Amino acid sequence: MGQLVLPSSGAIYVDTSVVIYTIEANPEYYSLLQPLWLKFQLGELEIISSELILMEALVLPLKNANISLIQAYENLLISSEVQLISISQTLLRQAANLRATTNLKTPDAIHAATALSVNCNQFITNDKGFRNIPGLPVIILSEVLAS
Repeated sequence: MGQLVLPSSGAIYVDTSVVIYTIEANPEYYSLLQPLWLKFQLGELEIISSELILMEALVLPLKNANISLIQAYENLLISSEVQLISISQTLLRQAANLRATTNLKTPDAIHAATALSVNCNQFITNDKGFRNIPGLPVIILSEVLAS
């Protein structure tokens, strides 16, 4: 099993899968992600995402009326120091440009545009489609796990 190599400081952009794996203690990825959250708790790293992450993470818990899971997501994404970037018209234009020039779906284009706008040190995801975005420092969790 590989290990997530993180910078000593800086901003890490997380895709929705990272939050889901953490909150739901995914057996494959939970321990791999623990160094990220530890550095975040110690104030060594900033964790950033788009406000879109809240919508994406809450869909299944809302569908299943899982109140404790809803609260866990809201505690992490709303009541913690995770920085959620607003979806502005500027970001939507950048996302539209990414959609026009890549195969990204709309939510992924919003995540990529947001990450590029904050000049993150790493973009942690499990979606290989992000690899095609110039300037996006992508870390694919399944590849880290396999290394």
